Amino acid sequence: MHENSPLSIKSLLRHNLITISLTWVLTFIETVLLALIPLFIGYSIDGVLADDMGPLWNLVGILLALIFISVARRVYDTRVYGTIRVGLESELISRSKDIDISTLTARLGMSRELVDFLEIEVPPILTSIVQFTITIGILFTFHLYLAGAALLATIVMLGVYGASHERFQRLYGDINKEMEKRVTILDKRESGNIITHLRALRTSEVCVSDTEAIVYGLIFTFLLGVVVFNLWFSTAVMTLTVGTIFAIVTYSWDFVNSAFVMPVSLQKWSKLSDITQRINAEYDR
Repeated sequence: MHENSPLSIKSLLRHNLITISLTWVLTFIETVLLALIPLFIGYSIDGVLADDMGPLWNLVGILLALIFISVARRVYDTRVYGTIRVGLESELISRSKDIDISTLTARLGMSRELVDFLEIEVPPILTSIVQFTITIGILFTFHLYLAGAALLATIVMLGVYGASHERFQRLYGDINKEMEKRVTILDKRESGNIITHLRALRTSEVCVSDTEAIVYGLIFTFLLGVVVFNLWFSTAVMTLTVGTIFAIVTYSWDFVNSAFVMPVSLQKWSKLSDITQRINAEYDR
């Protein structure tokens, strides 16, 4: 990594594009296979009821392919991101010769969260995007209102999170600021300062937790409303087979799972934005 290049998600992607791209391709294939399962379960139900085992064997084939791809991706991910993590921490240490040990220790821990985001958070994000797109498309093929309910809930969900974004960013900044001082405070072994430090962390963490409880409670309420509406609409208004109704309800629930990743990812990004500023603070150009 070039010495004038800031340590960030962008720079990590730029310097490890090929290896990271491969894990994203595997994630995409895994997601597509996963998204097809409810549809093929519905086909299998209708097929078995009609004494046709072909759809069931198609489902078995998709499940076996999903297992193989999932295992291969996780084996590959562990090695790739472990190497990236070592490189990032080594670069941070080499750039931080004039930073006190307390701040450096905290920033090393923070820097790992950048790689953790790529390894742990990005695959679910990619999965949710693909799954969200497929889900909306399939619901639309059943009826416009089914997809419309999901899109409306998504807009409301993003609006609810948007109202809390700045609060999350400020609270994470408070937590990271305290973590940068931890080693120095503990090294002095002054009980008053230690208690003050621990209470400050507790206050910020409680505020984060309370904000999450309110925000995600509201979001989940709107998302679950989609499941209830689509279940009612598909059974009371439309004339469908049992397998098709199962597929609609399952895809509606898949929509909840995929859409819920959006605000969670945005919250994580708020935290990473503060971390990126801190680990580059001493050598911004």
